[in-house]
Amino acid sequence: MSRLRVESFTISLDGYGAGPNQALENPLGEGGTELHTWAFGTRTFQRKLFGNDKGSTGLDEEFAMRGFDNMGAWILGRNMFGPIRGPWPDFEWKGWWGEEPPYHVPVFVLTHHARPPLEMAGGTTFHFVTGGIHEALALAKQAAAGKDVRLGGGPDTIRQYLREALVDEMHVAISPVLLGSGEPLFEGIDLRKLGYVCTRHVASEHATHVVLERRR
Repeated sequence: MSRLRVESFTISLDGYGAGPNQALENPLGEGGTELHTWAFGTRTFQRKLFGNDKGSTGLDEEFAMRGFDNMGAWILGRNMFGPIRGPWPDFEWKGWWGEEPPYHVPVFVLTHHARPPLEMAGGTTFHFVTGGIHEALALAKQAAAGKDVRLGGGPDTIRQYLREALVDEMHVAISPVLLGSGEPLFEGIDLRKLGYVCTRHVASEHATHVVLERRR
C-alpha cells in the first residue's frame, strides 16, 4: 500500500524548518542553508544534486538514501517550487534545480493558481494542483502506482497534512543550529494526540535523526 512519507526534513534546535525572508537569493530563508550540513555532504545528495560520486557514507548517508527508496511521486508546497507569490506572471520559472531536477518522478505542487504541467529532463513532471491537499495526495498516489509518496515541504505544507493525520512516517533531522526565527515545523500540532510515536532516534556528528510513525 502506498504511504505518505516525510524524509530528510531538517529543523533547527529551536524548531524552525526554514529561515525568515525566503527569496531568490535565499531559497531556504536566512540561515536556512546551515540546517542541511548533514545532508549536503552525503553520497546521495552529492549524486542527486551535483551529479558526482563523492560524499560521505555512514549514518547520515543511510538516512539520505532511505529518502529516495521506493518513491513513486512527490508533493511540494508552492514555496518549495519557487519564490513567486500570487498569480503566475508567466511560465518562465521552472524551479530551483535547473533543467534536470533531482526527483525523476511526477511532482505535485500545491498552489491556488493553475498552471499547465511542466515536463523536465530526467523524468520529472511538475503538476500544479489547485484543489487542496487531499486532491494532491490522491493524484500523487495514483501516479506512484503502489510506491510511496514523499511529502517534501515546506513546513506549512507538512503541518497541513499532519493535522489531517495523513502522514504515515516522518524522518526529521535535528541540526545543532539556532535560527531564532523562521517557519516552525510543529507549531500547533499535537503529535501524540494524532497517534504519532517515535520509533527510532540516533545521532551522528551533524544531526540527530528521529523517525515518527502513526499508529492506527
